Amino acid sequence: MIMATITAVQRVFAGFALYAALLAMPAYGQMAAPLPTSVEIAVGEGGFTFDDWAGQAIPVWTFRSSRAGADAPVVFVMHGAGRGPQRYLSAWTETAEREGYVMIAPEFSRDAFPGSRSYNLGNREDADGLPVPEERWSFSVIEPLFDTIVSSLGGQQSGYYLYGHSAGSQFVHRFLAFKPDARVIRTLAANAGWYTMPDFSEAFPYGLSGSGVTEEALHSMLSRDVVVLLGDLDIDTDHDQLRRTPEAMRQGSHRFSRGVSFVEQARRAAAERGIPFNWRTHVVIGAAHSNDLMSGAAAEFID
Repeated sequence: MIMATITAVQRVFAGFALYAALLAMPAYGQMAAPLPTSVEIAVGEGGFTFDDWAGQAIPVWTFRSSRAGADAPVVFVMHGAGRGPQRYLSAWTETAEREGYVMIAPEFSRDAFPGSRSYNLGNREDADGLPVPEERWSFSVIEPLFDTIVSSLGGQQSGYYLYGHSAGSQFVHRFLAFKPDARVIRTLAANAGWYTMPDFSEAFPYGLSGSGVTEEALHSMLSRDVVVLLGDLDIDTDHDQLRRTPEAMRQGSHRFSRGVSFVEQARRAAAERGIPFNWRTHVVIGAAHSNDLMSGAAAEFID
């Protein structure tokens, strides 16, 4: 009986110790100390604070393969609505280490970039609907950040790969429309919940009417190297994060059908303009709304 009582007391103290340890740990996606402002892309996991652009400073999380030299492929990973860049990055690290990539995951926190307006719609308008200068759009982080990465590596890369899943996929396909001169080698857009269609008869954000995107920018977007990745099981019509506005529902009843509609509409728009169409659809069998499965499939398209 005495031994049983002692064991029970030990368990209670062990429980308190574990609870205290958990409280002392930084929250997921955070560090105990601030990220450094100096940019050094060291082998393995790392990070820094990026402030060399007109907007506010943002955390940037990195992974560099031990095989990645100065001119290694640079792959940007755009997180979803959960704003968890480290989790998204971790899905790539095994492949990145094996293949010799440098992975870059900027963090658009909810505090700094609240809602879809500020992140995956580009931060083109403020909370009152007033225009935000282009240099402070969320889309405007990528190009100067790429320059900083190349400079840190001492490399000569002329372009980068751009991957996004879910809200990150929304970011990357709109990025092509609003940044037609961006140095993207290949865009990998996985499982977006809804799309800005390449259609000037549909109002933004569901189409391009009123967006400021020009016909020339649309030409550039349609001629880009784009892979739209779709999980064949991403067909939940009741998903709690699935947008159900009338405009979104016209694109399809679930994410898979909306992705198919997006590519087909882009194909028609390119044909109408006589533009070579360089997009393709890659269906990931057995994948629902899973970044882990989609990132593994996307890695096949990094040269």
